[in-house]
Amino acid sequence: MSKTHSSQAALRGEPSYVWRSGQERRLKMVAEQVPLTGSRILEAGAGLGTYAMQFKTRYGADVHLFDIEADRIRQARRQLPLASVAVGEAIPYAANRFDLVFSNEVIEHVQGDRAFAREMVRVTRPGGYIALFCPNRGYPFETHGHYWRGSYHFGNTPLINYLPDRWRNQLAPHVRAYSSGAIRGLVRRTSGGSSASPHRFWRL
Repeated sequence: MSKTHSSQAALRGEPSYVWRSGQERRLKMVAEQVPLTGSRILEAGAGLGTYAMQFKTRYGADVHLFDIEADRIRQARRQLPLASVAVGEAIPYAANRFDLVFSNEVIEHVQGDRAFAREMVRVTRPGGYIALFCPNRGYPFETHGHYWRGSYHFGNTPLINYLPDRWRNQLAPHVRAYSSGAIRGLVRRTSGGSSASPHRFWRL
């Protein structure tokens, strides 16, 4: 893991960006659940397109991606031309477009997580998949750093996520963490309260 961080670390969730040890594990988990070869995939909140590139080179997928940061998208386009600048609450694609929407530790940063989830559902075809990775509220470290007396401190902070919301959110106002129940509730609300969603969700 890198010992340096940029001025955007608090907004980007940069520890996940520089700490890549879990990348192969995540790719394996998705590949075990989703038929990836030749599929149409959207990486939502892609950053530099690290996962999108793997889907393209390993599985020959038709890969699209977006991120909120124009500088990152400019870099991604060098190898992934179907990259665009957008926000997760307004994904710039038609409905029912993708076999898989993949998002790695993005939903905890967006302004509206329900709107982001709704948009992912909208652009996923019926019978398609949404692979969503996000921070676990039960994990003993907050990996996105914390604020103390107005200053941001980069790195892994122990026990923050075990605090009651009103204290936890003062120390980490820049990032959410989710319990399994919270994710299930978000999915139910996004699917109109029905468990019979035409899309396949699972918690990774």
